[in-house]
Amino acid sequence: MIKLISEELLDGVTHDAQENSRLRMNYNFHESLDAPIHRLLNALEPGTELPVHRHCFTAETYIVLRGEINVFFYDDDKRVTESVTLNPLKGEYGIHIPAGQWHTLEVVEKGTVIFEVKDGPYRPLGPEDRLD
Repeated sequence: MIKLISEELLDGVTHDAQENSRLRMNYNFHESLDAPIHRLLNALEPGTELPVHRHCFTAETYIVLRGEINVFFYDDDKRVTESVTLNPLKGEYGIHIPAGQWHTLEVVEKGTVIFEVKDGPYRPLGPEDRLD
């Protein structure tokens, strides 16, 4: 089925994120968690907490459709090694995160929505994939 990525869709996913206790909400384009490629919108609100984590079996790509995020990269000792700010209005659209790279993000603007792509199938993060 064809699905238009429109302001209406972004607004709906943003509304769901604002109502969610985690202050974020996915809208999946892939049909199952077993799909070989995961494509999704991720609506994120300031205050959402994402642990420093890595995905050992897949790279991730973020494209910011609206809003602003800071993406932080870490070494194994939980030291920040690099950070970037993504905001399409400032000409910084997205980032590709290699498999195994420790990272997290901070949401700067209300109504932020990213388009995210990574390999499937879905694998929940294990304790070895979090820098708590």
